Amino acid sequence: MTDSAVSAAAAAPKPTLLTPFMYAVFRAVWIAGLVSNVGTWMQNVAGVWLVTTLTTSVLLVALMQAATSLPAFLLSMPAGAMADLIDRRKLLLFTQAFMAVVATVLGVFTLTGGISALGVLGFTFLLGMGAALNAPIWQTVTVELVPRTALPFAITLNGVSNNIARAIGPAIGGAIIAYYSSGWVFLLNGISFLGTWMVVYFWKREATVTSGPTENFMGALRAGLRYVQYSPAIYGVLVRTFAFSFGTAAMWGLLSVVIARKLNLSSGHYGVMLSWLGAGAVTGAFLMGRAGNRLNFNHRVLLGVLVFAGTNVALALVTYIYLLYAVMFCSGIAWLMVMTSFSTTVQLSVPKWVQARVISVYMLVFQAGMSVGSLVWGQLADHSTLEIALLAAGGWMLLSALLAVPFPMRPAENLDLNPAEHWPDPDADNHIDPDDGPVVVMIEYQVEPADWPAFRAAAEQLKRLRLRDGALRAGVFSDVARPTQITEFFYVATWGEHQRQHHRFTREDLAVEAQVRQFHRGPEAPRVTHFLAFPNTSNVELATPMQTLESQR
Repeated sequence: MTDSAVSAAAAAPKPTLLTPFMYAVFRAVWIAGLVSNVGTWMQNVAGVWLVTTLTTSVLLVALMQAATSLPAFLLSMPAGAMADLIDRRKLLLFTQAFMAVVATVLGVFTLTGGISALGVLGFTFLLGMGAALNAPIWQTVTVELVPRTALPFAITLNGVSNNIARAIGPAIGGAIIAYYSSGWVFLLNGISFLGTWMVVYFWKREATVTSGPTENFMGALRAGLRYVQYSPAIYGVLVRTFAFSFGTAAMWGLLSVVIARKLNLSSGHYGVMLSWLGAGAVTGAFLMGRAGNRLNFNHRVLLGVLVFAGTNVALALVTYIYLLYAVMFCSGIAWLMVMTSFSTTVQLSVPKWVQARVISVYMLVFQAGMSVGSLVWGQLADHSTLEIALLAAGGWMLLSALLAVPFPMRPAENLDLNPAEHWPDPDADNHIDPDDGPVVVMIEYQVEPADWPAFRAAAEQLKRLRLRDGALRAGVFSDVARPTQITEFFYVATWGEHQRQHHRFTREDLAVEAQVRQFHRGPEAPRVTHFLAFPNTSNVELATPMQTLESQR
């Protein structure tokens, strides 16, 4: 960074919670999202309460959470791949229209008396499908609307939007249920999607310029999974996300049962409980803004996990409703702290080319924890007691706090994930089809024996990057005749995939590559050779190259 760039960065005002609102498109999207979120929370209350009144099975009530979460488990990865490959604006228009139609049809059936508990579950599952397709796209839109420095605050504001809706949506929904019918709530939810549809329709999104050959759908899915597999920071967040969502599923899945059957209260009290939780989350956003960096993401998640352990215990043992309101308020603060910490860490830790796919994996893991948790805690409540299920969930949350030791969350705010674009293309006299392959790339180093242990350790880190960015295999070999000649290799399925590797290597990765190259003692730069298999021959192995392409890195 130049001196002028440093001075400009120092002079730039420090982002605050309100900074994202300076960007007009983000403002419009946020307001439309708030309206839609209010409708969604009204729908959630109406759906759960309708099932609670239509059946005596605790399991069916708990399955309402699973009906919302399971579609994300099934569709998150395909949705993420589509969001990275297809125009996100068109996908958002489709998903918003689909959910509007489903909510409207559910409302009509409910008002005409033609709905059952299983029918509500089915329509909820369809809405969950729309939400699952919509969610990864919606989160990546935020990245496009604000600069990276303001992204943590934009993500927090998105959480605020959802929790403002949680604070007022359930209360509005509960009042409509009490005086009219759940069917009117479903119809209003259908209308709420139209505002978001209009904002997206008038959004003039800049065309995305892709580097390298276009990925196909299945290749994009594999690339997203491979990126997560070889990214320790992302993997650690996913482990902790599943543990957290599995434990909190007890609260979300059984809260209505606590209100209706343990405390013998009405739907209005259920709505107020959720409102207190939403109010706590909104308060938590402003508290985090004031706290600044005093609590890092790791500390916030740990604190939130401990709070939710207490939440489950309180729901099991406390019968005084006003004390439970206070518990819900604290739980809302903890919920926002944990969820924004997870989401921000994931979004700041991945480059743009794979962003939607990694976010979709994160959301898949989160919803999988909610779905499995709903089933487990619902079954436990049906076969034992409600109190035992909630206490067991509280014990799980306490145990999951120990995951902070093997899977700490590392700061990602200062990562430079822009493409390095420092690899020259190999000299190729003939046109090579992107589907030709497989390809083996070999890089030759001259390394002194004294440096072998350090070189091997550095090469392991580089190997992980090769595998993360598209290689199927990678490794390091030494020449038995010339032991100081060390050859790194990686094997890629096609020439097009290797071209994409050139654009996936980030500036942050340059440090890892530099650690390997510092041990090279040759007079020239390490020699790079590309081997391409003969095309259209099924019996030719990689050892027989069609042509050898050389370049210097």
